[in-house]
Amino acid sequence: MAGPELYFEKFLGKGSFGSVSLFKYKGKRDGKTLYAAVKTSDDESLHREFQILSEFKGCSRIVQCYGTKVQRFNNDQGNVEYEIKMEYAPGGSLRSFINRYRDRKLPDPMIRAFTRMLLEGLAVIHGRGYVHCDLKPENILVFPSCVYEDGAWRSSLELKISDFGLSRREGDSEWWQPGRRFAGTPIYMSPESVSHGETEKGLDLWSLGCVVLEMYTGKRPWWHKNYDLEDLENCYEPLIPSDLPSDAKLFIMTCFALETEDRKDASTLLRSSFLRGQVSKITKPQVNVKTDDRRNFALELENIRERLSEIRSICV
Repeated sequence: MAGPELYFEKFLGKGSFGSVSLFKYKGKRDGKTLYAAVKTSDDESLHREFQILSEFKGCSRIVQCYGTKVQRFNNDQGNVEYEIKMEYAPGGSLRSFINRYRDRKLPDPMIRAFTRMLLEGLAVIHGRGYVHCDLKPENILVFPSCVYEDGAWRSSLELKISDFGLSRREGDSEWWQPGRRFAGTPIYMSPESVSHGETEKGLDLWSLGCVVLEMYTGKRPWWHKNYDLEDLENCYEPLIPSDLPSDAKLFIMTCFALETEDRKDASTLLRSSFLRGQVSKITKPQVNVKTDDRRNFALELENIRERLSEIRSICV
């Protein structure tokens, strides 16, 4: 993607290691307006993230990066900064997506489909020997799109995992020390990662359980108490409400298993009863849901239809 001149559009957000802004540019072939998310940081760790993302070129469940190297430049203050260009997610993060729903609770069929997508992404990440280490709604991006089904175009939603700034090779615990007892966001971390600095795929599966729980409840994990890292050290887990579907509770309990091997792996969890019969793309609710959920789902699809022209222009 080297070459096109980028024009700043708007600021998208700021994270632990840098900020992300939206830029637009003209396509080389047809001159259409295209978009890219540009991540900027003064930390050289951006090179490492770019290298990891480059290993996932073509993976549909992982955000894609553009170009062949990290760009280095001097900012307005004369300080060195680095930037990488990535595909832009018009639907924003899963966090902002959840916040648009009433009570911040997603419809059950959508949660199941989203969970499948995340597991597909984790299966690829773990298959390449990496652990994401910071899976949470803020680091999951929503991509509206369109699929042709039964002779008609239907709106669809796709999830991709982003922000690999804290990712580690599986088994790498060199980062851990008594003063820095977790790699990612505390409330999404697993007991063994906090207590012993273990960086295994079970950490991501614990975090996934937290995300699934949050999609159902509309509340962040540990909402029921004042969270403390001692809760994890004492082998406690976030509260699972009793009114969740039984197969959903079983799935989340598997993610929260104290023995990491009991959490299975992403490929095995994809075959769980919780996801049986689900498909990767959301085209319509697959079970009966409450009226409010149907209305929320319909409104979301209508918003997606309005953005379809933009979506087609940014497909690469």
